[in-house]
Amino acid sequence: MLRDRAWIERHIPHRGSMCLLDGVAAWDATAIRCSARSHREADNPLRAHGRLGAACGIEYAAQAMAVHGALLAPELHVERRGGYLTSLRGIELHVARLDDIEDDLMATAERVTGDASTILYEFRLTAGARPLVAGRAAIVINPAAAGRGNWTRG
Repeated sequence: MLRDRAWIERHIPHRGSMCLLDGVAAWDATAIRCSARSHREADNPLRAHGRLGAACGIEYAAQAMAVHGALLAPELHVERRGGYLTSLRGIELHVARLDDIEDDLMATAERVTGDASTILYEFRLTAGARPLVAGRAAIVINPAAAGRGNWTRG
């Protein structure tokens, strides 16, 4: 594991059970792959009526994107700045729910394009070779959050 859950919690705003990711399996300048097993936890904060709907997979991917930004900041010699998920496109839900998936999840996000103020990612959530959720997400970087020391939602 390149980065563990403790590192992730220090670098994104999600703490405790709301930090859904367990580790970074791989990353480079354009992509990240993170593992998670929290979808099976009874206390997962995204559960409703005893189940975790597949659309919650978008939050797993969004957290992977935030981790990617935190990892890239020192590489790009910039301060981490807050980002807002502002748009989702082409969402594909291949399953109805995530809590009944036995395998660990893998959240993958690949940067398609971007600059200092916006980033477009393609993302996938899988379990083994099984596709679960996919789509594209636009992130707007929040200049007001510059200098706060971690990724925030505002």
